[in-house]
Amino acid sequence: MGMNKNTILGWATFIMTLMGLLLIALGFFKYRDVSGWGFAAVGVGFLANAWVFNALKGRV
Repeated sequence: MGMNKNTILGWATFIMTLMGLLLIALGFFKYRDVSGWGFAAVGVGFLANAWVFNALKGRV
């Protein structure tokens, strides 16, 4: 059983959401100084990309 395009986009969405939440948590709990803002901003970017990948599911 192979993976089709929608399955790959679904896995990419899941992994990017997980990484985005992990980066936001890392910026919030571990790095509380200025570098934490950078981690959180990159995490929000990962969540935005995951949202786009989720919107593309079924359309590609």
